[in-house]
Amino acid sequence: MSGRKSDFTLPTLDDIFSTQKQRDEEKLVKIRDIPIELIDDFPDHPFKVRDNDEDMVQLVESIKERGVITPATVRPKEDGKYELVSGHRRKRASELAGFQTLRCEVIELSKEEATILMVESNFQRSQILPSEKAFAYKMRLEAIKKQGQRSDLTSDPLGPKLESYRSNIVLSAETNESASQIKRYIRLTNLVPELLEYVDEGRIKMRPAVELSYLDEDSQRDVVEEIDTNDATPSHAQTIKMRKYFEDGKLTPEVVSSIMSEEKPNQKEKIVLRGDRVRQLIPKSVPLTLTEEYVCKALEYYSKYLRNRSERGR
Repeated sequence: MSGRKSDFTLPTLDDIFSTQKQRDEEKLVKIRDIPIELIDDFPDHPFKVRDNDEDMVQLVESIKERGVITPATVRPKEDGKYELVSGHRRKRASELAGFQTLRCEVIELSKEEATILMVESNFQRSQILPSEKAFAYKMRLEAIKKQGQRSDLTSDPLGPKLESYRSNIVLSAETNESASQIKRYIRLTNLVPELLEYVDEGRIKMRPAVELSYLDEDSQRDVVEEIDTNDATPSHAQTIKMRKYFEDGKLTPEVVSSIMSEEKPNQKEKIVLRGDRVRQLIPKSVPLTLTEEYVCKALEYYSKYLRNRSERGR
């Protein structure tokens, strides 16, 4: 019996000081340099990647000097390629910097887990457009719902309606926004691109935009045409009226034109500034919510400069 090998093996330090879940996760997580051509963007990625903004220019210069410090996150695909979960700006900056590979962390994730991680990682940005929030919240909510789906006999008898309510509550707790506000953002995904762009530029506020989202595409494009023709956007009261006419089957292009030609309560002369042009002149550290205050202070300063120059010329 002395020649028989023992079935007993001593545990390693890893076995003692880590859980099985941690050890399993460590086996799945790998960091490697992956050819960029093998990395596909996340399907319907809701966050815009801009080549020429100040942050991208700085990121490109940083990657040229030091490489990608924080690895991107990808998940393997069945075709041998990878799906980018987090790091779309790092990937694009690496391409602009002339790199052929991207430093990545490879993780096995389900579609729902990847969606949740993608949204959470991008919500760390300092500035997020309403359209980006809209589609991100929609994707995140759908992922939460799918994770919570059950098909056994203990499933909730109230079904999808209650599940949708619970998903909204979960998302609200995670984002610090009310469930009602999240629903408003998601409604924006029903807008035609032109109207959604007006929302991003601040020309159309949230509540009027939500009312317009209930119109069909043809009616929304009638609104776009009126906005372009008269350089004026509808008020909340006007959009409520349009929605009522639409639901009654009476919203024609003529009715849209008539409603938008009505004088708005407390209507005042408006100065329209192109959002992209203004933002180019404002430091990135100034949030969108403080844009008006920044512009007004800049105009006050310039007005004082003109007065002083005028007085010196007397």
